[in-house]
Amino acid sequence: METLDRLGVADIERALAAYRDALSSHRDAINALNVYPVPDGDTGTNMTLTLRSVVEELEGAPDDPASRWKAISHGSLMGARGNSGVILSQILRAVADSLSAVEAISAEAIATALDRAATAAYGAVARPVEGTIHTVARASADAAVAAAADSVELVEMLERTLAAGKVSLDGTPDLLPVLKEAGVVDAG
Repeated sequence: METLDRLGVADIERALAAYRDALSSHRDAINALNVYPVPDGDTGTNMTLTLRSVVEELEGAPDDPASRWKAISHGSLMGARGNSGVILSQILRAVADSLSAVEAISAEAIATALDRAATAAYGAVARPVEGTIHTVARASADAAVAAAADSVELVEMLERTLAAGKVSLDGTPDLLPVLKEAGVVDAG
């Protein structure tokens, strides 16, 4: 199988559907992690609803790329629930807006989109807190930008981005005492 060096809108759509399915299947476990800002156990549910809305919007959208990107943006906005859903919505909208401006989605384009998404995540709430989804989004984006600057191929850039996100997630309890006290990472 040939390794991709660029993605298309259809590849992003498949990733979003897989993300929706993963969130849905792990919703209860994510809800159990939810102790910040209040232990209301709804982060998994809220993020699942946001992704469901995106995928449903895509199912009814025309097949041209502009309409597909618009569907991602609109679906995330309409499906956003709770703080986590709103933050995820802003991340998805920033990615969609950024990638809609490029013909083929390269490692550099994804890095730029993730950087914009991290910025949007911080802007989604009045007082962003380190040790949450904001921190993980920023660490992931920084790794993607650094990898793109190194001119690595798409797959390596994505692997570095994922690894940086995991390290950041694992470190969230060290940044937010309520997580450490509960023995969990940030649910978002």
